[in-house]
Amino acid sequence: MFVMANKKRREVPSLRKALRVLKLLAKERKERGLSEIARELGISKSTLYGILSTLESEGLLTRNPLTKRYGLGPTLFELARRGLEHLEVREVARGPMRRLVAKARETAFVGVLNGRRVTILDVVESEEDLKVTSPIGTRVPLLAGALGKVFLAHMEEERARELLAQKGLPRYTEKSITDLDAYLKELKRVRQEGVAFDDEEYLTGIRAVAAYIETPVPPPAALWIVGFSATLTKEKMQEIAPLIKEAAEEIAKGLRGGT
Repeated sequence: MFVMANKKRREVPSLRKALRVLKLLAKERKERGLSEIARELGISKSTLYGILSTLESEGLLTRNPLTKRYGLGPTLFELARRGLEHLEVREVARGPMRRLVAKARETAFVGVLNGRRVTILDVVESEEDLKVTSPIGTRVPLLAGALGKVFLAHMEEERARELLAQKGLPRYTEKSITDLDAYLKELKRVRQEGVAFDDEEYLTGIRAVAAYIETPVPPPAALWIVGFSATLTKEKMQEIAPLIKEAAEEIAKGLRGGT
């Protein structure tokens, strides 16, 4: 898995000003006019007008047509709701992940589809000395081994074909599946069996097993186990398959409220 590299921080002044506007309105919980906001934050009216117009167009702010004053917009509440949904996935998944790791003796991950990548929401590390890990928040390419298979297998085939046609199948290692027909055949198997395998197809020396989590609302999620090929043998992958399917189903049930 990837390890986040340290990079020199680069800030965007206009974005920082926009965040200050949002924080001001959230703090007071009341509408404010352009002049009032400019005075409070020490931002010129001309600069502030552009910021307010942009935030309004994106739904982050609303402008009262009668008073011409600004308040928080519905997009903020949507973003907050999505963030809470991610938190819920982590909370519900933690128990099943721990039990899975205790049985599999390999590291477990849970993540959600985020555009053309998968964002890791939580990690439960193996207690073994030799293990694979990655920081929470790491974004893994969608077509990375088992993850790509498990997500694409649950898309409509036409949509999956379209996505693959746009980007093509990357050759991460010598074992990567780059033939479209072979990959589509593998997706069919994943749909039938409910589990995807990665036999060193994304990273040399690394194997993985993944299962789809049926979330009640988007974004879709997945649970996967990752280990070095020396410990996560092909035989062990087959043994883990029903365990990870069971854990994924338990998480899905928890997200539905236990129904």
